[in-house]
Amino acid sequence: MAAPSTTSLQKHLRHTGTARSRDLVAAGFTRSELSRAVAAAELVRVGRGLYALPGFELSEHGSLATVVKRAPAVVFCLLTALRLHELTTQAPFEVWIAIGNKSHPPRLDYPPLRTMRFSDASLSAGIETKVIDGVGVRVTGVAKTVADCFKFRNKIGLDVAMEALRDALKSRKTHADELWKYAKLNRVTNVMRPYLDAVA
Repeated sequence: MAAPSTTSLQKHLRHTGTARSRDLVAAGFTRSELSRAVAAAELVRVGRGLYALPGFELSEHGSLATVVKRAPAVVFCLLTALRLHELTTQAPFEVWIAIGNKSHPPRLDYPPLRTMRFSDASLSAGIETKVIDGVGVRVTGVAKTVADCFKFRNKIGLDVAMEALRDALKSRKTHADELWKYAKLNRVTNVMRPYLDAVA
């Protein structure tokens, strides 16, 4: 069987945007071919074990696609989720991810990760999928993210949680009943009630 050509490698990456070395090997490319393509500037290494075509540029949230390709099970949460939902002006330098209480956090060289542990019930609730740079990424939905912000207010600040609540309702990206549902799940109804009453 003939080895895949550089042309077929480029065709593969034009379709996927970026690809892990293990996926490229599974598709029939050898590691020596990848190394030769990088040396010939026909391929660029954009992260540990992650490749793209020359000139490839990540979108604003492209680093999240990079994380998913290395750790497919992650769920983006809190400040990263707020940024994805356009509910904050902050640009966190860390990528906030949620994992189960007994899960091992992924190890990545880049981007830096801030890992938060969620119960199984909380980790599986209110998740939606967004497509970034051709990659499906899982993120907590608006109402779940706001409730999570109140639950982890000691980590992100109560002012951030209050701003997220106010902006989510003002922009009509969620409503009070949905927020209350996740407040109950996160057991923060007593904390959220006065703020919800004030802005609802």
